[in-house]
Amino acid sequence: MSLNTIIILAIIGLLAGFISGGLGVGGGIIIVPALVFILGFTQHQAQGISLGIMLAPIGLVAFINYHKEGYTNLKYSLIILAVFFIGSYLGSKLALQIPAATLKKVFGGLVIIAGVKMIFWP
Repeated sequence: MSLNTIIILAIIGLLAGFISGGLGVGGGIIIVPALVFILGFTQHQAQGISLGIMLAPIGLVAFINYHKEGYTNLKYSLIILAVFFIGSYLGSKLALQIPAATLKKVFGGLVIIAGVKMIFWP
């Protein structure tokens, strides 16, 4: 791995962490596209790397800050976590069966739909 690649990865991580802590997003919206378009990873590789950094520590510090300000609900979080675990297993099994080009289009479409909805619906 070259120094240039390490620097790019560090910038991607810093930007994703900053945006994740501030807006609650990062892996899908910053890391995956950056890995695909800047470093040339396949969609599957980018998603795998993104999932790798989402393990335990990814949101812990941001969660603590939000919790200190009273913006969290631990019961809701635990319920979502329980089914998220199952859904992530099933979703990853399905995604690995889809060609990378198709998966990239599905991913991009989901990001567009979510963005348009966030902008135009109250």
